[in-house]
Amino acid sequence: MVDRSRWDPDMAAFTAEQEKAASAYPPVKVELPLEPHRRVNDLLGMRTAVGGPVMAETTDRWVHARGRRIYCRVFRPAIDRTLPTLIYFHGGGWVWANVDTHDRMTREYAAAGQVNVVSVDYGLSPEAKFPQALEECAAVVRHVAEHGADWGLDQRRLFVGGDSAGGNLALATALLLRDTGGPALMGILANYPVCDARFDTESYREFGAGGYGLNTERMAFYWQVYVPHDIDRLHPLAAPLRADLAGLPPVIVLLAELDVLRTEGEALVAKLRDAGVPVETETFAGTLHGFLRATGSVQKARDAVAMAGRWMQRIAGV
Repeated sequence: MVDRSRWDPDMAAFTAEQEKAASAYPPVKVELPLEPHRRVNDLLGMRTAVGGPVMAETTDRWVHARGRRIYCRVFRPAIDRTLPTLIYFHGGGWVWANVDTHDRMTREYAAAGQVNVVSVDYGLSPEAKFPQALEECAAVVRHVAEHGADWGLDQRRLFVGGDSAGGNLALATALLLRDTGGPALMGILANYPVCDARFDTESYREFGAGGYGLNTERMAFYWQVYVPHDIDRLHPLAAPLRADLAGLPPVIVLLAELDVLRTEGEALVAKLRDAGVPVETETFAGTLHGFLRATGSVQKARDAVAMAGRWMQRIAGV
């Protein structure tokens, strides 16, 4: 039974509004083929994508990798100095969402962190299976490190970040770059990241049956289409909690209390500390998975963005 008395009031009101909006559309089911579910899911996601800080400039760019052109949207806040660069990977279970659904979130990070943001439209599953999205994300980071000046970016001070599946990709990208000669990163922003393919943790037991947004059924589907072979889900670049984390740059891990992924996020923080990686973390009470896309409605989402922004400024020395 869902105990909504534990919910943050802003979170409860936002969720009720989203549920009302969703009732006007066919239900979004986790099944193949993903259409029309992907189209409906992204239309609903666009409700939280409008607004946010006004940018000095927004430009479209492309990176060639794995035989295709990877679309990137570059956000520049109205700050008159050379800024670090955050390369951001959107969430969506590796199967849906895009640069558009996360437009406001990336604007918020650009303003709060005083960074230029490169938002990456990596290939989605099941069309793109592990490790394609990861390799595309790493290719964008390498491109910015080598040619960022052509885009007007600081190609030396680089962060990677992401939410949920995007948080998984940010961690995995950092691990891949660490083990393949760089480029070096200043830090990793991991928002309620997917860290492992286990569904028996404390938070899965508490919230996985449903009623809290993300649930066990959905996460099992996402893993199945992103990493179809069970053995590959043990790979440290698919499940960063299984990796040797030593040598990673500083990490900030932001978690939602009422989220099936919370326990694996907590385990990630502990393992980072054991590996000697500087790590900061905060769990936002009464929030659900995905709450950071609700900055227009949920104060704790705004608090989380501000916290990450201060962290990036401190790490970058701005």
